[in-house]
Amino acid sequence: MFKKILIANRGEIALRIQRACREMGIKAVIVYSEADRQAKYVKLADEAVCIGPAPSAQSYLSMPAIISAAEVTDAEAIHPGYGFLAENADFAERVEKSGFVFIGPTPESIRMMGDKVSAKQAMIKAGVPCVPGSEGVLPDEPKEIIRIARQIGYPVIVKAAGGGGGRGMRVVHTEAALVNAVQTTRTEAEAAFGNPAVYMEKFLENPRHVEIQVLADTHRNAVWLGERDCSMQRRHQKIIEEAPAPGIPRRIIERVGDRCASACKKIGYRGAGTFEFLFEKGEFYFIEMNTRVQVEHPVTEMITGIDIVQSQIRIAAGEKLPFTQRQVQLRGHAIECRVNAEDPYKFTPSPGRITMWHMPGGPGVRVDSHAYTNYSVPPNYDSMIGKIIVHADTREQALMRMRSALLETVVEGIQTNIPLHSELMVDAKFVEGGTSIHYLEKWLAQRRR
Repeated sequence: MFKKILIANRGEIALRIQRACREMGIKAVIVYSEADRQAKYVKLADEAVCIGPAPSAQSYLSMPAIISAAEVTDAEAIHPGYGFLAENADFAERVEKSGFVFIGPTPESIRMMGDKVSAKQAMIKAGVPCVPGSEGVLPDEPKEIIRIARQIGYPVIVKAAGGGGGRGMRVVHTEAALVNAVQTTRTEAEAAFGNPAVYMEKFLENPRHVEIQVLADTHRNAVWLGERDCSMQRRHQKIIEEAPAPGIPRRIIERVGDRCASACKKIGYRGAGTFEFLFEKGEFYFIEMNTRVQVEHPVTEMITGIDIVQSQIRIAAGEKLPFTQRQVQLRGHAIECRVNAEDPYKFTPSPGRITMWHMPGGPGVRVDSHAYTNYSVPPNYDSMIGKIIVHADTREQALMRMRSALLETVVEGIQTNIPLHSELMVDAKFVEGGTSIHYLEKWLAQRRR
């Protein structure tokens, strides 16, 4: 096992990894930007290294600065968390070439899954169900593009092969708009991802977003840890996640989960990963794989009792998974609300000093956050400052527990989206379960009227 790990991230995930290290008796090196000097995990660190000024391009995205910090502190491995460099194959490669262990998949796996076209081709080969679409990158010839779209059937969605986070996508309803939409998406993809390649898929009108969590070791063992429903989202950004997904028959979930674990073995995957699907009319359609720990991993931890971050570290150290698929037991229901420093309905960021920070407690309540009273939320990064997670025997009890937890929560000095969560927790359609990925945006539009 490693004696010392460098955490190449910030915010709540840096603290989450730090806690995992402490429980395993591993020293944790924290890297931080000047904007994060006062963060809780920096103060709690065994060692902390400032790697640059506030802009992430000069700190958290600076590969030389992170690798230098690992060298000067004699760290043995680097955990990238999520976001920033977590899914950057070049970073994973540089970490390993510099003599450190990258706590994540191989650079080859990250590359394969980072390109949506190669990811889809790998999944088709592995027998994972995919959305009908172009067999690869769209050709330049307009007539050929039109032929492919006719074959798929309208509406279609044009997506950037190197995209992610909801960027580089365009829905097309008519043939007249198709060629222009493809060109515009190519231009956007080139600007955003340095890769103009785009592909096309059938646009599902009213799907849910359901994902499968996997763990795979270097000894050809792979398991899946149940599913999560992440359909409550705005502009492709998740706001509420829950596990298991309400109202989907177990036999359908189990069939897809087993295929995901099998795909991990076929592609030689290692570490934690998430297969993301759209689910509509009883069918699962693969959209992408995230080759890292997810923001919403706590809901899976709550229903399985498996520590995903510690599992990542153990796998990276070469250990075998200590359990089989049969030993993975799902218990109860978990819900997570992302707490963002923003206006709850306009979504404008609300950085600044927190004058009061009181988080909920009680049985089955977990809070993952690096914030505290008098902490200043910097304006330079993502607005998420924490997550409130609850677990109970049934979904109904979990909803009650989350309502109570949100009622107990007090954050003053800045705005947060807690009022939005409180409203959604009593919304009839959400309470019923099974809302689509478009539900929240429609709900917000109606609320503004």
